[in-house]
Amino acid sequence: MTVTELARTCGVSRGTILHYESLGLLTRPRRTGANYRVYDQADVDRLRRICIYRNAGLKLDDIRTVVDQSPGNAAGVLQRRLVEIDAEIATLRAHQQQILRLLAGKNSFRRNRSVTKEKWTEIMRNTGFSDDDMRRWHVEFERAAPVDHQQFLEYLHIPADEIKSIRKWSSQS
Repeated sequence: MTVTELARTCGVSRGTILHYESLGLLTRPRRTGANYRVYDQADVDRLRRICIYRNAGLKLDDIRTVVDQSPGNAAGVLQRRLVEIDAEIATLRAHQQQILRLLAGKNSFRRNRSVTKEKWTEIMRNTGFSDDDMRRWHVEFERAAPVDHQQFLEYLHIPADEIKSIRKWSSQS
């Protein structure tokens, strides 16, 4: 089977297979006289196992550990990843709750003009938001409620030209 056939069989890209080979997740296949890669059923089975664990959210290093051991030894790695995912979900839920509290009080924002862009950014960073998280937040706010997004940015005392710029990249993402 060629690399393209293996990719189609397992529902991944050719590049993914080559990447997994470069990492040693997949062994380098034998080559034909014309230097084409040739895969066998063992390669298909291993790639399918890799895909199952990748779709379950395992990191590539963990996948290497699991696929290089007997299937019964995967439980420890899977349990550890489950704990990590639970922690990630808890963090995201805390972010979600904080945003909902802030949005629920948006009318009080109009009365109390003490929050600035800098203060808002500090609050978001202190709750765990990265620059990418804040960008996604703006994109979603612009998509879901563009008028409210505009009013919120004005509330933060952001200059009109900067608001225009923020809204422009928010709507293009």
